[in-house]
Amino acid sequence: MDLIRQLEAEQAAKIEAKRKLPEFQPGDTVRVQVRVTEGSRTRVQAY
Repeated sequence: MDLIRQLEAEQAAKIEAKRKLPEFQPGDTVRVQVRVTEGSRTRVQAY
């Protein structure tokens, strides 16, 4: 197994230990939400 695949498998295992990852495939639309803090305000920005 090459280094990239090994690292990817380790990181996925860490995340899956905390919560279940949804199944997705190439071509699926994925919405990523990022918490942004501006001064004293916090908002969620979806990309």
